Amino acid sequence: MKKLSLFFLLLSFTFWNAQNAETFQKEGKLFESIKTLDHYLQQNDEKIVEMLAPDVSFGHSNGWVQNFEDFKKDFSSKKVIYKDIHQTELSEFKKYKNTASIRRKIKVAGTYKNQDFEMNLALLEIWIKKNSGWKLWSRQSVEIKP
Repeated sequence: MKKLSLFFLLLSFTFWNAQNAETFQKEGKLFESIKTLDHYLQQNDEKIVEMLAPDVSFGHSNGWVQNFEDFKKDFSSKKVIYKDIHQTELSEFKKYKNTASIRRKIKVAGTYKNQDFEMNLALLEIWIKKNSGWKLWSRQSVEIKP
């Protein structure tokens, strides 16, 4: 009986890994967009606005909420400068038609109004597929306290 249980456990694990790998391959463009977004934030690259839906909403861990125009203005002014963004976990991926919900954790370091900061954040991002590319539609971050 123990051998049979172990067999089914291993079979389930193998099936889950295969589905996970298939999802990552199938949604490669979306996951590439997420990496590119983090890269553009870290490099303070103006191309980031091309990745955003025109009605994007950014909710920051300090309660600050930005729309597209607010984000563009603050980003170009370098109000916040990210020195390092490192994804530590991808905890949830859900997709329905042309909309995807991503929960992930990142470690960030940077400067806000000439003050250095470092923190761990939990993010909920909603991406929408427009034509052949993905656009960030909504992002909410919450600080993870140690």
